[in-house]
Amino acid sequence: MQYRSFGKTDWQVSEIGFGGWQLGGTWGEVDDRESIETLLYAFEQGINFVDTAALYGAGRSETVIGKALKQWSDSRIYTATKIPPTVWNQQMDNESPMRGRYPLVHIRHQVESSLKRLNTDCIDLIQLHGWYHRGAYELDWLEALNTLKLEGKVAHIGVSLHDARPDQGVALAQLGLVDSIQVLFNIFEQEPLDELLPEAEKSNTAIIARVPLDSGSLTGTWSHDTLKQWDATDKRHQMYAKDGNFEATLQRIDAIKQTCSPHFSNLAEAALRYALHPSAVSLTIPGMRNKHEVDLNTRHSDGNAFPAALVSALSAHAWKHSFY
Repeated sequence: MQYRSFGKTDWQVSEIGFGGWQLGGTWGEVDDRESIETLLYAFEQGINFVDTAALYGAGRSETVIGKALKQWSDSRIYTATKIPPTVWNQQMDNESPMRGRYPLVHIRHQVESSLKRLNTDCIDLIQLHGWYHRGAYELDWLEALNTLKLEGKVAHIGVSLHDARPDQGVALAQLGLVDSIQVLFNIFEQEPLDELLPEAEKSNTAIIARVPLDSGSLTGTWSHDTLKQWDATDKRHQMYAKDGNFEATLQRIDAIKQTCSPHFSNLAEAALRYALHPSAVSLTIPGMRNKHEVDLNTRHSDGNAFPAALVSALSAHAWKHSFY
């Protein structure tokens, strides 16, 4: 496992982190015991960063992670979670107000609830789960989080950007207001390369690249029958079983495989390595359901450089889409 600096902190984090949304059961049914075993196995393989959120399974993901952490004592594990705003709407509107969405009383309640579920006294990284363009100017959210930092309940502060709006994090990165910014970044979603990542690197703001495998499509394992295998309650079914999303994605995947084939025979490997190729990225956080998926992801952390020619060739496959 390779490790990278995490922005302004003194952390060295595994470049492959553990994305915890699936632990809440949103992406198909999961067994909590297997989830705990998977987490512990991931820690054994060198993963030392876990990302979750209060909203993932209404706290279920945090609870499962808390149980795994209680059983682990061999090495330091950094835990990041997210708290929702009081009102979650209008994220696409640049004039939508930020003020009042994260008042102290709300943040305190959310943080203290997460502390209990995670079975810890201090959250390593607390992230705002809803971000608004005017957050760089309306700073009551920062005052509230700083209060909890001084109380010792939060160590570091981050923001998780809306899937379709990496541009909303540019001013945040320029000002260096937070320790980290989490953003959707993969072979399809390449927009962060334009402004966000360069500005984050200048201000030494850590970048967490989420959804490196595009919710599974970039594993390269989907076929025309895959959609039928997902239950109607599965998030993937809700995303792809409408508006021709699934077929459109499969067509693009076939084209990407052809572009990658001179360098990688395995699309998942190409996708994970692509998500890690910018120096501004501290880590990427694929979701993992079992030990096998842990092995599939961690084996690609070996320090080998991503081919510059392939970075250029893959720019033709950029596809800004938001199916969530």
